Amino acid sequence: MSKDGFSDKVKSAVSKGKGELKDQVGNATDNKQMQREGKTDKTKGNIQDAVGDFKNKINKDK
Repeated sequence: MSKDGFSDKVKSAVSKGKGELKDQVGNATDNKQMQREGKTDKTKGNIQDAVGDFKNKINKDK
């Protein structure tokens, strides 16, 4: 894991985007499994975002 939060923020954006796409495609095709995967990816992105914020705060306080 990197010491700064930038890479976590990038991963977060990718996960959220991927999740939103899966959620929307799943919704359009009535594919509940794909919707669940999309929601999981968005949650993963939110967690990565929080980790990135935490790392940035820790590094800023040094």
